Amino acid sequence: MASRELSGAVLGGLRAGFAGEVITPGDPSYDAHRSVFNAMIDRRPAVIACCATAEDVGRAVRWAREEGLEIAVRGGGHSVAGTAVNDGGLVVDLRRMNGATADPESRTVRVGGGATMGDLDRAAGAHGLATTGGRVSTTGVGGFTLGGGSGWLERKYGLTCENLVEVELVTAAGEAVRASGTENPELFWALHGGGGNFGVATSFTYRLYELPAFSFGMLVWRPEAGREVLHAYRDFMAAAPDEVGGGLLYLTGPPEEFVPAHLQGRMACVCLITYAGPVARAREVMAPMLRLGHEGELITDIPYAEFQCMLDDPPGYRNYWSAEYLAELPDRAVDVFCERADDMVVPSPSQHLLLPLGGVLARGAPVDYPVPWRAAPWAVHPLGLWEDPADDARARQWARDLRDDMRPWSIGAVNLNFIGHEGGERVVEGVGADNHTRLAAVKAAYDPDNVFRSNHNIRPGRAA
Repeated sequence: MASRELSGAVLGGLRAGFAGEVITPGDPSYDAHRSVFNAMIDRRPAVIACCATAEDVGRAVRWAREEGLEIAVRGGGHSVAGTAVNDGGLVVDLRRMNGATADPESRTVRVGGGATMGDLDRAAGAHGLATTGGRVSTTGVGGFTLGGGSGWLERKYGLTCENLVEVELVTAAGEAVRASGTENPELFWALHGGGGNFGVATSFTYRLYELPAFSFGMLVWRPEAGREVLHAYRDFMAAAPDEVGGGLLYLTGPPEEFVPAHLQGRMACVCLITYAGPVARAREVMAPMLRLGHEGELITDIPYAEFQCMLDDPPGYRNYWSAEYLAELPDRAVDVFCERADDMVVPSPSQHLLLPLGGVLARGAPVDYPVPWRAAPWAVHPLGLWEDPADDARARQWARDLRDDMRPWSIGAVNLNFIGHEGGERVVEGVGADNHTRLAAVKAAYDPDNVFRSNHNIRPGRAA
């Protein structure tokens, strides 16, 4: 779709007093700025407002509304649906607002709305501190947190949103507001899973925890061993302490020394075990999994911020993801999960992934936030990445089939950060029906015209 052309006079209304940079089609950096993580997304906005301050954000929002332009908000650009960019509208690009400052005395960290998880992890890690972060360091903190925030430390420290202290954002009227437990508390509640429906978040403050040591193990088997391994892993996680995270996955064996040569470039079954503590203790904890006859292993300690970069998904691939959150994982579910791995595109960076939840998540939330999926003990997450457009239909079908086949054991809720556009019913499943009604009321208060709709949208004032 051709991007809308705006006159210099019209653009002058945005550029006047704008501290950042305004980019339009024809500028040398336009294509780089409009590209996002999912290579299947090819959209051409009329204007990209690279904001440097919260004032820039407010100016951009007000200007776009005056000009009748649709607004998209870009943090990390990792949304699989490509919601960070639009055709013919304005993109509020927050990537210049990426500062991160940790305070070891208060054990908090404040980050800009355009920061990535890597920015947060490094700032906190410099003081031996951490909070639950994403599994990919290049993910933007904004969309990740507002959608709930699931990561390796969630079994110990809860979801990322549950560690929010304060959020600053710009509303659809272009006004700056602050939300916390005592200031605009209903908005603060909505920002714990309601997504980017209520404004442009320009800063986040998080609670931090001491994390002096972190370690992990990656154990590799032939794919045929998957059922036996998953049965053992299910029992292992049932008894695992909260410090343990990780997942079981089928993937293309990477060209690493710890991966046997016969599994490099071919499908392998991998168990990843993370541990919020020293490697000696981690080895003791993972002993049941070490007795299963794995063919390759990497077990080591590592700074948490460095580990967060190890499994980064490479950019430039075509992407399709989905998810299903499970109430249980009986033997038949194990069989179905393992069988569907045969349909994954290999070789590719795709992952046929099963994630354990539980830990503190299973013991109830301090507040009933709109993240009902946190109660599930397991999450199935087909994460598709591939290069060849000829594989599009096959990759999508694999993800959909795995999701659909696991639904007999579904909890009936889903993490919206893990899926693309799957319809309004899935949005309701993501936040819960009663929560959806409450979120719609918050939406009506802060965005009555549904300006922020390039997302898993919640319409203002409408019941589920």
